[in-house]
Amino acid sequence: MKRALHKGRTIIFIAFLLFIWELIVRFAEVPHWLLPAPSSILSESIRSYQTFLPHAFATVQLALLGLAIGIACGLTVAVVLHRFNFIRELFYPILIMSQNVPILVLAPLLIIWFGFGLLPKLIIICLVCFFPIVIAAMDGFRQTALALKHYFAMVGATKAQTFWKLEWPYAYPAIFSGIKIAATYSVMGAVIAEWLGAKKGIGVYMTLAQSSFRTDRVFVAIFAIVLLSLLLFSGIRLIEKFMVKGRGYHAQHSKHR
Repeated sequence: MKRALHKGRTIIFIAFLLFIWELIVRFAEVPHWLLPAPSSILSESIRSYQTFLPHAFATVQLALLGLAIGIACGLTVAVVLHRFNFIRELFYPILIMSQNVPILVLAPLLIIWFGFGLLPKLIIICLVCFFPIVIAAMDGFRQTALALKHYFAMVGATKAQTFWKLEWPYAYPAIFSGIKIAATYSVMGAVIAEWLGAKKGIGVYMTLAQSSFRTDRVFVAIFAIVLLSLLLFSGIRLIEKFMVKGRGYHAQHSKHR
């Protein structure tokens, strides 16, 4: 009940902001090409949905594929860095420093190295999703209750058994936190990747709209990006509830901390 009330308040607040936006545009007579009213953006989304849908589907496919690769790479690196201290000491500082390099700076290099095909686009999305998954997973591994680790050691479990049967499942909440962040980034990464050169996608739709001063279509694309990010986030939350089985798993183990 409380969650429903909270969501209701959020929806009402967003509607209030859109209403204020509508009033400002209308009473201040802001030019349509500069800032369209929410009603104009809604009308344009209805008129052009048949044109926009193929672009949206292309972006969703690219984002999901890049997210899947990012999750696989991120979890693999997190496991390796957690299991092998000497590798972590060598590469963890480099991993942190790499986040200071903007993705847009790397984009021209990726085009030079890999061309205009699918590969550079997937690399961009993977790079965007990679870091939050690695950091979240490593934090989850480190937060495993020491009492449970001592118990596994007393019963003669190997390091590999301790990791896969204790540390890995214990880190599920942290891992899914990283994946949820990466899921929201994946759509943004896909749009950036499409700016490198694609035939379809929300990024292409935005570029065409911007070049023709169709600001209403640019806002349609922006709202679509937000909506797709929220849908991906919600989908990951559903998977998390199924795998972690609510808060009971985390609460049960937090008693041992």
